[in-house]
Amino acid sequence: MNITEIQRRIQNAKDLDFGNIFNESIELFKKTWVNGLVTILLNMVLAIPIVMIVYIPLLVLGLADTYTSSYDYYGSYNSYSQPDLSPIAAISMFVLYIFLMAAMSALGMGLKAGFYRICKLKDLEQMGKEDYFYFFKKHYLGKTIKLGLAYVGITLIAALLCFLPLIYAFVPLTYMFVVYAFNPDKSVSEIIKLSFDLGNRKWLLTFGLMIVSGFLAGIVGMLMCFVGIYVTMSFTFLPPYLIYRDVVGFDDETDTLQIEENSTF
Repeated sequence: MNITEIQRRIQNAKDLDFGNIFNESIELFKKTWVNGLVTILLNMVLAIPIVMIVYIPLLVLGLADTYTSSYDYYGSYNSYSQPDLSPIAAISMFVLYIFLMAAMSALGMGLKAGFYRICKLKDLEQMGKEDYFYFFKKHYLGKTIKLGLAYVGITLIAALLCFLPLIYAFVPLTYMFVVYAFNPDKSVSEIIKLSFDLGNRKWLLTFGLMIVSGFLAGIVGMLMCFVGIYVTMSFTFLPPYLIYRDVVGFDDETDTLQIEENSTF
């Protein structure tokens, strides 16, 4: 499905019922909660090495800077000196922090997009491999990283504008995962454009569903001794998928080829 056809479907999209989408989210959650839990746990486990790669150098730089600043120019220890962060250490920490955000965003982008492909299999009762790492394959890895960087960049820009634009951008950014999941052949700019087109067209519906589903997922998770939040968290992922399904739909021929590729991978 080319970008022109997708945009045409978005512009001509019919009105969707809040209650129907919410009820369908509950039914789909019953089929995919295990997959959602696995996705969240994989994200947490794989994030640990990334955090360690960043924070170990930060710790070393902090200790070294504190040690050197505790001595005066004559080499004697000064217990009253206040450690000042050197420019090199500050720049290094900033670079490592940006790397952390980009790496975490790319990790989340790939895993969540893979989860949406699994949702489609469960939703339409299709046969295929439940591949959580589909978008970390060599063919898609570069695009996954670029989309992760774009996600961080848009979020930072929106946050710097007094946070109000961030509330608006929250919905289109949510659709980046869904659009990428079912249009991996599109360029990064096309994926972002389609995400904002769909997000703008269905902003109020999506925002309302995300708020309600997030609230209910949090309440149920707390009732399950707080650990249950990891089980219910994926419930908030489902409304954007269902809206995309009803507005854009799927290209059956393309999806069949991708499913067969998954099955033989």
